[in-house]
Amino acid sequence: MAFTFFFRDITALNAIKDHVIPELRKQRYINVWDAGCAMGPEPYSIAIIFKETLGYYEFKRFRIYATDLDEESNEFGKILAKGIYPEEAVKRIPGDIFRKYFSSNNKPEYFKIADEIMQCVCFQKHDLRSLQPIRDNFGLIVCKNVLLHLQDSERINVIKMFHKSLAPGGFFVTEQTQKITGEVAGLFEQVIPNVQLFRKT
Repeated sequence: MAFTFFFRDITALNAIKDHVIPELRKQRYINVWDAGCAMGPEPYSIAIIFKETLGYYEFKRFRIYATDLDEESNEFGKILAKGIYPEEAVKRIPGDIFRKYFSSNNKPEYFKIADEIMQCVCFQKHDLRSLQPIRDNFGLIVCKNVLLHLQDSERINVIKMFHKSLAPGGFFVTEQTQKITGEVAGLFEQVIPNVQLFRKT
């Protein structure tokens, strides 16, 4: 799914705030991988949640790696780098958050995200089916609206790759419709019942 909007899954974002960040803030470096980031609202939303929760110096240790295959447009990286989004993408952001991290742009009805948020998000093209992680030792991996498009065997192999890429005790978030079952079920434990948030075992 190429089009998405900011704060699309507020339940998952709140789960990250309540259950993931308290653990990751103990680490020297906080590395997050958003696999299947599309045009950027999801990784930027995650970055805002971390910024709102972490202290000033803690946030300096935070980095989110946003990846997508982007076969059709080849524009995702440019869009993320500019950080400019239409009103349709930002109108669901809570008002206080919007006023804090977005400003008017020269283009009418478009808004630019704050530099402090843009600077901690790094985009690169990546094909999950290569089963080659972009790096390892992630504290959190988020992958939504991607796994459901894969064949069962591909999905299993990608989840295994995510598991290997996580630091010990790292977290994995996927879409609400995607269950961790079968031969990968033993790799994770679900953190809370109402969100597809898992911890590496």
